[in-house]
Amino acid sequence: MEIDIAEYYRKYGPMVLRRCRMLLKDEDRAMDAMQDVFVKLLQNQKRLKGDYPSSLLFRIATNVCLNIIRYDKSRPQADGDVLAYIASNENMERRIELRDYLDRIFAREKASTGEIAVMHYVDKMTLNEVAEMSGLSVSGVRKRLRKLTESVKSLSMEGDI
Repeated sequence: MEIDIAEYYRKYGPMVLRRCRMLLKDEDRAMDAMQDVFVKLLQNQKRLKGDYPSSLLFRIATNVCLNIIRYDKSRPQADGDVLAYIASNENMERRIELRDYLDRIFAREKASTGEIAVMHYVDKMTLNEVAEMSGLSVSGVRKRLRKLTESVKSLSMEGDI
């Protein structure tokens, strides 16, 4: 018996998303994890049986989320940790290099993104507080910070920090 992935997605998607939200505590990452769960199901559908689909999907969702959490812990976060490292570095030569790195990051962004990043990562303001101060919605702030994080990650992958 072959598994009907589309039917499982409609029927069990909300349950999988709730599990991912609970473990990851981040809406965007939970959505991505939920998609990964169904991709894994699709990749392995020939080996799987249709018995107890909710248990299977719950277990896959848990494993996917735990792998994400393990991965995050195994490497430094590319956003707040990098900014904190730059702010606290006392070596003048390294500070100059890091300032150049920041300039390259923020050259790709809107000017207000730098202010948002400072409010959130340096001043430790919540997304709601940053949204209030910047005049953006919370989702707008989250989107800007996500884009900034992606820029930091891409520069980090290039070996610039």
